[in-house]
Amino acid sequence: MALPFIRSLCLCRWGVKRLGVAAAEARRAISFKLEEKTAHSSLALFKGDTGVKYGIVGLEPTKLALNVERFREWAVVLADTAVTSGRHYWEVTVKRSHQFRIGVADVDMSRDSCIGVDDRSWVFTYAQRKWHTMLANEKAPLDGIGQPEKVGLLLEYEAQKLSLVDVSRVAVVHTLQTDFRGPVVPAFALWDGELLTHSGLEVPEGL
Repeated sequence: MALPFIRSLCLCRWGVKRLGVAAAEARRAISFKLEEKTAHSSLALFKGDTGVKYGIVGLEPTKLALNVERFREWAVVLADTAVTSGRHYWEVTVKRSHQFRIGVADVDMSRDSCIGVDDRSWVFTYAQRKWHTMLANEKAPLDGIGQPEKVGLLLEYEAQKLSLVDVSRVAVVHTLQTDFRGPVVPAFALWDGELLTHSGLEVPEGL
């Protein structure tokens, strides 16, 4: 009966210490890497833990350190820095993947779930050459973006907004109205290829 309490305690410690909660000023850029301890066994990090690759076989689960932070059922990885305030912007090179999800999630979301499936994550998903928003396992189609080499994400914590940005035009494609209740982290899922993150960026002018 103590297991749920232990899991919550460990995730809380991870959220506060390991994630380095970014109670930043609005103009400060978020800088993060991907947290290997959260990565599903089918995922491998590269380029100084700023990129993630999908492997069909992946790593043997028995060879991974046992911890409550790792996603067990879905190919998900979270960033190592959480946000509790401010406006933050980062970019993701997506050209080498044809099936992925990018967005943000609660730091303590269930490790048996996938981003976009529950109501504590907010994502933009790309599959079968189409973009959708996704929340609580419900999708809504997006038009006018195609498959660019790179996309941006703009997180506005106090305004409760997450926007997908067309990097080539420096323009918002779509904005999700969110329901943040605590620290959130950049979140990623993929089922082929690789994603490469670019953080530490200032919010572009005009956004």
